[in-house]
Amino acid sequence: MGTIVAIILLVLVIGLAIFAVARSVRIVPQARAGIVERFGRYHRTLYAGLNVVMPFIDRLRPLIDLREQVVSFPPQPVITMDNLVVDIDTVIYFQVTDARAATYEIANYVAAVEQLTVTTLRNVVGGMDLDMTLTSRDKINGELRKELDEATGRWGLRVSRVELKAIEPPASIQDSMEKQMRADRDKRAAILSAEGAKQSAILTAEGARQAAVLRARGEAEATVVRADAEATAQATRARGEAQAIATVFQAIHEGNPDQRLLAYKYLEMLPEIAQGGANKLWIVPSELGKALEGIGGFFGNAGNGVADAGRPRQVEEPPDALPGQDGAGSITRLPL
Repeated sequence: MGTIVAIILLVLVIGLAIFAVARSVRIVPQARAGIVERFGRYHRTLYAGLNVVMPFIDRLRPLIDLREQVVSFPPQPVITMDNLVVDIDTVIYFQVTDARAATYEIANYVAAVEQLTVTTLRNVVGGMDLDMTLTSRDKINGELRKELDEATGRWGLRVSRVELKAIEPPASIQDSMEKQMRADRDKRAAILSAEGAKQSAILTAEGARQAAVLRARGEAEATVVRADAEATAQATRARGEAQAIATVFQAIHEGNPDQRLLAYKYLEMLPEIAQGGANKLWIVPSELGKALEGIGGFFGNAGNGVADAGRPRQVEEPPDALPGQDGAGSITRLPL
């Protein structure tokens, strides 16, 4: 009987020792911290690794997460300076830096951060109008972070970032903003269209001006070329006519024509002179009568040509000028 009692006591002692060892050895994971209370009062803080506490004397509170935490708060109604209610949705990034302060200085630091964010946001946005609120997110974020970091420092928290997820103005304001934006877009589109039309007109006019200048320059150069060609042709034609006239006069002087030949040429030219429909009168030199008399005498003496063939003929000298060219001749006008 005594042996059985001894065995039971030994088992109880061994079990109590095992329980005491299990209660005294605490393993804290990485990025966690534990608060140890001895007889209900703060004793020390346990960090990551193997820790030993006094069993039945020390009590370990729930572990606190030391990692950076992200908390999204529901949209909060905020009144702007121009008396418009907007719903602002915020996101807070914070981290517990002091486990003791986060445990004993504040009962629920997440709820405290939320309420502090709402009040600070209303103070900041209350001094801005709607347009400034919509376009000053960085400024609002900076002021919120500054205020929250100063207030939560004694709670053992560090606010790293504050972001505004959304700013929702009332539906009527959104409709008005959309109309205003649509009007601004239409205005910019009209301005751009007018500017494009202006540039197009300027470019078209510039192109037309350059085309006209080039066309006039081309026509001027073509006129100069044509004038040069015509002048060259006229000069060539004049030289040809001069050579022809010189050849004719040379042939005439070399042929030694008499008055009867000249009168015959006059007679040949009379039909050509009469061909013009606008000719009203003929200009006939007064020597033409003498030339005709000479021709008549030539035909009258044709029979005596055989008798006179054996006698030498005296050649008359050609006149120095054509009839009617010197001052001795006179001109007779015959109406047609």
